[in-house]
Amino acid sequence: MNKENMKPINSSDNALNDELMNDNDMAKDGIEIEKDSADITQLRTPIKVDLSPVYNFLGTQTTQAWVDAAINNLPLIIQDHANCEKKAAGTAMNLIFRYEFSYDLQCKLAQLIREEMLHYEQVLGIMNERGLEWKYLSAGRYAKGMLKHKRTYEPAAMVDVLIIGAFIEARSCERFASLAEVIDDERLAKYYRYLLKSESRHFEDYLALAQSLSEDNIDERVAFFKEVESELISSPDTELRFHSGTPA
Repeated sequence: MNKENMKPINSSDNALNDELMNDNDMAKDGIEIEKDSADITQLRTPIKVDLSPVYNFLGTQTTQAWVDAAINNLPLIIQDHANCEKKAAGTAMNLIFRYEFSYDLQCKLAQLIREEMLHYEQVLGIMNERGLEWKYLSAGRYAKGMLKHKRTYEPAAMVDVLIIGAFIEARSCERFASLAEVIDDERLAKYYRYLLKSESRHFEDYLALAQSLSEDNIDERVAFFKEVESELISSPDTELRFHSGTPA
């Protein structure tokens, strides 16, 4: 807000002023305050996000065949998106109980949980608005295909889980961007563009958390999972899911 547009603050504005100051202090500390509504019709206008870090992090881009299949099966993709948000929140909640010793880790995970659950609620609203009933969807191969390479001893196992989380978040961001460009539904396209800001940040959060738990540099493990994730995305897949491979 420009100072020229601000009215003089009187005593009745003190509480609001204090709240704004607290929010600004938290923002300086790297903690972004989520102010968006669960109702997607009330969301702020999406800002333009530089996705080059996401594209550079991922080893391959989503195929046009997946985009076409997703557009033709939006109800399935929307529900699986809801599943992804719920699972992401659950993963972060498990981590917050397991690693209680780190203040920075706890704060970042708490923020992730709030954001993922807000997104889950938003997608549930989209499903309700469209009259979509919740149906059973089996888990795809994507996460399992990476988790089977997780090391079995700590803290290496948790480092791998966080690196895998980074790839899941980055791929989600890339696919939201891919769908937003071509989807013939302006409200849904706007929502996917709105998600880009948080999703593009989440993968970096996971990488930072992974490095904080490891005494060794994690670049070698990141490179390993980059190849695994790329293969899962580019190879034929018999099931269509939000993170599935090329439709077989």
